[in-house]
Amino acid sequence: MPTRSTGLRTYRRDIGSSETAQALHRSETDVTLTAPPAARRPGSFAPTPPGVWDRGVVHVRRDRNRLTGSIVVQRNGDDILVRHNLTGADLSDSLVGRTTSAIADTGGGRAEFEATMVGLVRTTIDDPSDAWTAFYRNSMDELCSGAAPFAPVHDRAIATVVGSVLDLGSCFGFFPLRMAAADPSRTVVATDLHADTMALLDAVAPRLGVTIDTVACDAAALPFPDASFDTVTALHLLEHVDRATGHRVLTEACRVARQRVIVAVPYEAEPAACHGHVRTFDRSELHCAGLELGHEFLVTDHHGGWLTIDVG
Repeated sequence: MPTRSTGLRTYRRDIGSSETAQALHRSETDVTLTAPPAARRPGSFAPTPPGVWDRGVVHVRRDRNRLTGSIVVQRNGDDILVRHNLTGADLSDSLVGRTTSAIADTGGGRAEFEATMVGLVRTTIDDPSDAWTAFYRNSMDELCSGAAPFAPVHDRAIATVVGSVLDLGSCFGFFPLRMAAADPSRTVVATDLHADTMALLDAVAPRLGVTIDTVACDAAALPFPDASFDTVTALHLLEHVDRATGHRVLTEACRVARQRVIVAVPYEAEPAACHGHVRTFDRSELHCAGLELGHEFLVTDHHGGWLTIDVG
């Protein structure tokens, strides 16, 4: 049963056998299986000298001699050097597109992309709390105004949600933040495989004036009782996992939902490996996924594909 803790809601699922316990342990430790790429951010609040961020082969430097707002990425052997002159106003999720292209041009992959994104945030504003708050605030403003590329996905999901909400694979947590900010009386729980990701959301949400609950858990083995939430959302999560894992995620979502499960995926010709995508979707793939669940469902297109499952 859900139990209330100070500041956020915690959940427990009774473990009835050693087999179940082992399965849950595997789901907690199998990081590469289900974690969205941005969830594996290295040390969002780790100490670092002002304007300097070094993680692995990625070296990010703030350079006030460069053009304001500029980002220059160069490869030197195995190392990737990123120099920029961003301001606090430049910090937002819209940096993803610029960073993806720049890292891909140097032959970098997912790990390099993730380290660069964190480094850009951390080296733009010296105080990590102020840096992440600026990143979140600007990203939320872009989403709410419709300026962000992902805004149409949020708008469609917001219009489809009913009642309390459990969001799977929340990553930065922009969608559950919007839901909680719009209606403080609504129960909204953000989840992600990595505790560090949820800790970042916990740290920033109060600075945005939003109260939100977070749970670190595997979307394929949710620690919630049956029919715990009116709506379960999985927005751009399934492309990060293989088909078998995706089926387990959807099965779990249907188990804990009282009324509706809302799934959104991108339509891509090839998986965006830099963002950790491992498979592509089209209408037929979404239709097959719906058929396997045994509930009424609807497949639609809107800035990608949507699978809406009615379980109530």
